[in-house]
Amino acid sequence: SWMKEKDIVKLPEKLLFSQGCNWIQQYSFGPEKYTGSNVFGKLRKCVELLKTQWTEFSGIKDYHKRGSMCNILFSNAILEYKLYEALKFIMLYQVTEVYEQMKTKKVIPSLFRLLFSRETSSDPLSFMMNHLNSVGDTCGLEQIDMFILGYSLEVKIKVFRLFKFNSRDFEVCYPEEPLREWPEISLLTENDRHYHIPVF
Repeated sequence: SWMKEKDIVKLPEKLLFSQGCNWIQQYSFGPEKYTGSNVFGKLRKCVELLKTQWTEFSGIKDYHKRGSMCNILFSNAILEYKLYEALKFIMLYQVTEVYEQMKTKKVIPSLFRLLFSRETSSDPLSFMMNHLNSVGDTCGLEQIDMFILGYSLEVKIKVFRLFKFNSRDFEVCYPEEPLREWPEISLLTENDRHYHIPVF
């Protein structure tokens, strides 16, 4: 539903023009450290791909056909990389929106208060520079990032943490308490750094 509510293709320009975030030009695409003014075109292409794929996949009801399409999609490293970058950008956009709400004294979800209380992510620029820019290059998503990802996509991400088997932390959800009934996806992890999609 969030895909219909927001025109995500326009988010890169919206971040710059309506919110004045010219620092977005420092966005890194995984190992590609600096793209300057090219960042908007590249982000737009990534976000367009995400929108197209999301729309196409959400229209497929047959489980096996959807699985086959996922296998095809994720066997293409370039497409997979572009989807990851689109998700990273949507997370950054969400962090920026919530930060603006916080500045106007609006109530924000607690996970964002936690994010902004860290020295390394006290605002959207520091979050991008110190955390998000490294994702896909030297690191993966941290737990706080998983909360932001779930919140941004309006999806409840249920993670089975194999290294925590037989403990109360074996199963965690990101976010823990969604704002309303969101679709749920399941992932497996061995170390809270690398995530796998279980096949049932």
